[in-house]
Amino acid sequence: MVRNLLSRLDAIHKRTHPNQLQLDARIASYELAAKLQVEASDALDVNKETEATRQAYGIGEEPTDNYGRRCLMARRLVERGVRYVQIFINEQIWDTHLNLEKGMRAASERTDKPVAALVKDLKQRGLLDDALVIWGGEFGRMPIAQLDGDPKAAGRDHNPRAFSLWMAGGGMKSAHVHGGTDELGYEAVENPVSVTDWHATILHLLGLDYQKLVYDQNGLAEKLTSTFEARIVKEILA
Repeated sequence: MVRNLLSRLDAIHKRTHPNQLQLDARIASYELAAKLQVEASDALDVNKETEATRQAYGIGEEPTDNYGRRCLMARRLVERGVRYVQIFINEQIWDTHLNLEKGMRAASERTDKPVAALVKDLKQRGLLDDALVIWGGEFGRMPIAQLDGDPKAAGRDHNPRAFSLWMAGGGMKSAHVHGGTDELGYEAVENPVSVTDWHATILHLLGLDYQKLVYDQNGLAEKLTSTFEARIVKEILA
């Protein structure tokens, strides 16, 4: 009843504000969000999976239970046709300004098993052919220590000149490493990829032309890759 009322009110509002593409898009997004909420209770119920599947994701054990549940929920959403799924982990576990060794070890122990299970699960179900998995943590890290009085608690500050991530499925090459840093890990020197290059490549994998996908911003036909030069990194594509 409430959704029907909202739909009628939206229709009235659209009639008085014709040719407003942003308004139409926003109403469509709200309607989609409402439909997702209706279906969410079933999609997010990981207890409907087999015990073997839950164990593969590390559910029911520490320290993987929390992130494992999120990864398994993501797979259940993908197989139901959800077009974009983002997995967050509680707290900023990759922000290792202090206690780098301890923090990185703990973060890896929480995430490695669940995310490996997610990729394997998607592949086993034939979903990795179309689904693009993008994995990234925090900023890159400096090759020098960041101290705060106690050398044993040393961490690393942000490094925008060199950082890495991995991608799988969706048209990516398998087991391919692209690029490299100098001997210290300070700056990308071998096949560097800018953020705009990366965005253009992701859009290409999604079937979108970043050169044509523009929106009006105060008279400027602005691309999602901004005004910076960009290229599709074809070397990483299958």
